[in-house]
Amino acid sequence: MLTGEIRNKIDDIWNSFWSGGVSNPLSVIEQITYLLFIKRLDEMQLVAENKAQTLGTPLERRIFPEGVDDQGRSWDDLRWSRFKHFEPRQMFEVVDERVFPFLRTLGNDGSSYGRHMRNARLGIPSPALLDKVVHKLDEIPMQDRDTKGDVYEYMLGKIASAGQNGQFRTPRHIIKLMVELWQPRVDDVICDPACGTCGFLVAAAEYVSHHHEKALFRDEVRKHFHERMFHGFDFDDTMLRIGSMNMTLHGIEDPDIAHRDSLMEGHDQDAGSYSLILANPPFAGSLDYESCSKDLQRIVKTKKTELLFLALFLRLLKVGGRAAVIVPDGVLFGSSKAHKDLRRILVEEQKLDAVIKLPSGVFRPYAGVSTAILVFTKTDRGGTDHVWFYDVQADGISLDDKRTALLSDDKLGPVPEIPLTAEEHQKNNLPDLLKRWFDRDGGERNNPRVAQSFCVPKADIEAAGYDLSLNRYKEVEHDEVNHEPPQKIIAELRVLEEEITQGLRQLEEMMG
Repeated sequence: MLTGEIRNKIDDIWNSFWSGGVSNPLSVIEQITYLLFIKRLDEMQLVAENKAQTLGTPLERRIFPEGVDDQGRSWDDLRWSRFKHFEPRQMFEVVDERVFPFLRTLGNDGSSYGRHMRNARLGIPSPALLDKVVHKLDEIPMQDRDTKGDVYEYMLGKIASAGQNGQFRTPRHIIKLMVELWQPRVDDVICDPACGTCGFLVAAAEYVSHHHEKALFRDEVRKHFHERMFHGFDFDDTMLRIGSMNMTLHGIEDPDIAHRDSLMEGHDQDAGSYSLILANPPFAGSLDYESCSKDLQRIVKTKKTELLFLALFLRLLKVGGRAAVIVPDGVLFGSSKAHKDLRRILVEEQKLDAVIKLPSGVFRPYAGVSTAILVFTKTDRGGTDHVWFYDVQADGISLDDKRTALLSDDKLGPVPEIPLTAEEHQKNNLPDLLKRWFDRDGGERNNPRVAQSFCVPKADIEAAGYDLSLNRYKEVEHDEVNHEPPQKIIAELRVLEEEITQGLRQLEEMMG
């Protein structure tokens, strides 16, 4: 948890960029990423040097060369601990003309973060601003991994307040909920094919580090954790750099964060490679059939990105692999053949575990779309018996554009530090959701459909044309006085539902 003092220092750095002429939040976080990476390189070599000196052994890995370059300039000047003492003009010259060209050469070392530094450029316009930012970053205590990660997460949170850039941020408590649903194991191979800033992968890594700390002392497990467990793909180079740094600052040494347009490339090389997929892929996009991966079109014939991503997840998962992914509500009840085919595949050919309806304000202020979390297991031979539904009505934060916390920090998220009262549950449903999820094959089977969570037999879903919208199955409580359901209201709702469905169908036809 960051202290108020550290938050104030980060805010001060952010304001310095804005007053210095760098107003695009993505540009700010990108430049901070570069500087933190430069600082991290120096820290890594300092640790290696201290270890070699203590043990009296040769240096294991040298990042910065020894001696001088071909112009007689010391290579040590490229190190953070050295150039931070230079006067502003000299610092600017060294960082711009020597440090950044050096960063671009690191792509040859094969590391994930090295690859994403190939196009690194200094975007800070003046020596005064660079000097100010370097010294302010240097003042923030980031000795331990948790603090480094929290500092970077706090900075990333700032891009969510910048209009369209907010699309890259899934609320952290929703990410943690999805991780808690499947509880990553030390032998998992985890993928997010639309990784953005790598929030899902970071949360999965934090879960493994916290719950399997002793196992990570074993060499093979530790090597798997740092080099083979985490895989993220994106086609935005800025996001890749930010995501890769996010992973590095959270203590993952060499994750596979790669440039890939997941929907347009073939997946023969990693089909069936992953045991866990956690993702919030882009919604409401449309691709030409010609540009879309042919192996995805074989699963479902569609141009819609939200359906193509679901097909991709099925393609990438190994048999027995699990997934928790966010989808727009239209995926649950869309009437096109592609919508129905994909839902039928999830129910009949795989094991659909749960549909978790989220309130429409979860992604405010930058999107008001209604969404749900689909939770499923790839089996390739069915296995759906009942599907568990949960209606999230409150996530601990106000559902308006301000998104103000409704409870104290220790009572927020899916695993709060302090148990919630019944009254507090009305403000944060996530702990209750998690508790009921683990009882989905037990007592939850007996819940009436007027409850906040209930199970629906596969036969009922099949009879409803594989409609997965919660309102299709949820029943309205009977009137306590008349012991009769409010028939007029139900009839009006059904008419409204039919009108909406017809409108969506017409829209789909117009869009091809």
